[in-house]
Amino acid sequence: MKAYIFSIKIILSLALMVTFMPGCTDLEEEIFSQVTAENFFQTEDELISALGAAYTSLYGYMGTTSLYAAQEVSSDEMVVPTRGPDWGDGGHWVRLHQHLWTAEDPTVSTTWNFLFGGVNSCNRLIFQFTELQNDLTDPFISELEGLRAIYYLWLMDLYGNVPIVTSFADADPNPPTNSRMEVYNFVESALMGALPDVPQDVTTATYGRVNAMVIQMALAKLYLNAEVYTGSPQWQKAADACQTIMESGNYNLEPDYFRNFNIDNSGSSEFILAVPYDAVFAGGLNIVMQTLSYLNQQTYNLQAQPWNGWCTLEDFYNSYEDGDIRKGQPSTEDGPSTVRSNFLIGPQWDVTGKVRLTDAGTAASGEDPDGVPFTIRAEVNELFPEAWREAGARASKFEFEIGGRPDMNNDYPIFRYSDVLLMRAEALWRMEPGNTEALDLVNQIRTRAGTAPFDAITAENLLAERGREMFLESHRRTDLIRFGKFTEAWWAKDAQEECKELFPIPKSQTDANGNLVQNPCY
Repeated sequence: MKAYIFSIKIILSLALMVTFMPGCTDLEEEIFSQVTAENFFQTEDELISALGAAYTSLYGYMGTTSLYAAQEVSSDEMVVPTRGPDWGDGGHWVRLHQHLWTAEDPTVSTTWNFLFGGVNSCNRLIFQFTELQNDLTDPFISELEGLRAIYYLWLMDLYGNVPIVTSFADADPNPPTNSRMEVYNFVESALMGALPDVPQDVTTATYGRVNAMVIQMALAKLYLNAEVYTGSPQWQKAADACQTIMESGNYNLEPDYFRNFNIDNSGSSEFILAVPYDAVFAGGLNIVMQTLSYLNQQTYNLQAQPWNGWCTLEDFYNSYEDGDIRKGQPSTEDGPSTVRSNFLIGPQWDVTGKVRLTDAGTAASGEDPDGVPFTIRAEVNELFPEAWREAGARASKFEFEIGGRPDMNNDYPIFRYSDVLLMRAEALWRMEPGNTEALDLVNQIRTRAGTAPFDAITAENLLAERGREMFLESHRRTDLIRFGKFTEAWWAKDAQEECKELFPIPKSQTDANGNLVQNPCY
């Protein structure tokens, strides 16, 4: 049964809460209703309802030009080819793939607004709860401070030097830029400060919320990438945070990898923090629309026609071994595949599995290599301007619902237990390349995937295994940077300067706030 409770509380809270502007430099709010200590915030349920507004911001995580796009399409996992008249968008997707983005590109600004929108929402609620300051509010203030630290973890990862804004009523409308080191120290301090007071137990009541294990996971992420952020590695701290999660007994690997990505996946034993999307009450997960072809509307009897855009790079698809359950099996001329897979590929069929889909294509979308039969292929013939309509394996990791809406019902894992094992393995391996526990942890992942265990860990096979396991979970850009691979050349992308490891501060923000300092390269 899907965990609707917290999502509905979030929705109900919107009718009571104020609205906010997402830009960091515009902290003015327009009040639509008067919510005061005299008429609200009197019970724990009312406080939880109010708390929901901070988590509502997370629904923007999967926006087509938000954090998910910044992490995935800038990496070697996903690409959005220009298919004739489709997905041109002023060259934005080409620039995102080739690391030629500008301070005016949509993903640069949307992601900034999404993250600072979350920060602002946390600041507002911290201010409101602090005004009440009682035994009921204290744990919720800590929870909000932990969530705000996670938003700042992402801001530091993507933009480096950003303003630290913690006040609300008297917030500086033009906050200065803080150094990446200052942001790192702020995030670490905030997470450690919140840890004792957030919920310690993992229950259905804390699903989709910040609890002690979520804090430990955020610390593990912070420490795993500390060398990138500060110049000083913190491998032991990363390993220790992962060990705390492992020893808690709250999580374990699902025997079935795809249990994590089912339509009804809210009970997964691997989810540490997930966004509880809902097709009706909490929209925003639109992978079905982003990746599937127009014709695949017939494959799943969808209520709307998909956009035929996002696909994986051929080299990434081929990084999976044959027999890896995550790769699955392609459809054939005899019928659709009946095996779950991270990818949709091969001849395409209607929802009955009996009618072969056909597509004559258009001259503007490149010459179809096999004519009228519609066959999704791993090869992407070119990035632009005439990529085939059927080019590129599509991302089917998250189960598509027959008769589904554009918004999906699957919950999206921000932090997953499988990643804990891989992070601890990496941290141990970094300190001791021959560490046997590290090898065992990685091989637990490979065994579940039905692949042969590694004899030893190398930088190359560890990064590749992280890619295969964590595909489409918004970690790839960060991983590539940590392994020193992000600015290297790959398909249809030249090598770029190291400064491209950070996105620019959006031009709309630097225009509005003269105290912001633009990143190098831009």
